[in-house]
Amino acid sequence: MESTTLFKKNYHIDLRDVDLNKSLKLSSLFSFFQDIASLAAENLGYGINELGEKFGVAWILMRLRVDILRHPRLDEEITIETWPQVPKKLEFERDYIVRDRNGNIIIRAVSAWVIMDIHERKLKRTDVINIQYPSIMEERAIECKLGKIKDFGYLQNAYKKVIGYSDIDFNGHLNNSKYVDYIMDCFTVEEHQKYHVTSIEVNFKNEALPGDIIHLFKDTSNIQSNQIYIEGKKEETEKLVFKAQVTIKKI
Repeated sequence: MESTTLFKKNYHIDLRDVDLNKSLKLSSLFSFFQDIASLAAENLGYGINELGEKFGVAWILMRLRVDILRHPRLDEEITIETWPQVPKKLEFERDYIVRDRNGNIIIRAVSAWVIMDIHERKLKRTDVINIQYPSIMEERAIECKLGKIKDFGYLQNAYKKVIGYSDIDFNGHLNNSKYVDYIMDCFTVEEHQKYHVTSIEVNFKNEALPGDIIHLFKDTSNIQSNQIYIEGKKEETEKLVFKAQVTIKKI
């Protein structure tokens, strides 16, 4: 297959991908993004196996923002497009656009990735792999800067979660799509029936491993602006695992 900067793939939304409202779950969307990012990197010659065998590193997602114009539904066909930006010293940025079967844009997303030494579990500079792209697309899916997320000053206990076998991926740590499930579990079923997410930004701060107990906190003090802050910390060390800001709207 010829290397391409703009990579596309079609996805069919099945029963396993939707929530009680028959809308695409955010965790399923994150899994789609992870899947197409992996395929796009493989197409460029820098896939999971190539990075591990040649450089001893692995791709790690650090930040992701998703803006949802419309939630895809059960049995819908969507197309996801993704393309990379010029690498920075430590980060590789990758953008995404989701289109419906008529070509309309329904979701936009931007992400930041790093490479981590598989054995030392330390981050490496981007020039370690010296990735080359066939061309550079200057277009951005969202014109924004992925930065720090802060709470609004009134954190409350939400719940605790023990990390188990079904939560981890081949890197041996909590998969990024699982974080989103944990975030969504901070809301009641009734709230999910009344509201949907229009935007979510997640900062992945530290690894969570099997056996870790994650304590989740929620800050709804800025609900008048439809914004909710959620974070997760390891119970034993209080080390921050992730931060997230969610924007909601009545269905």
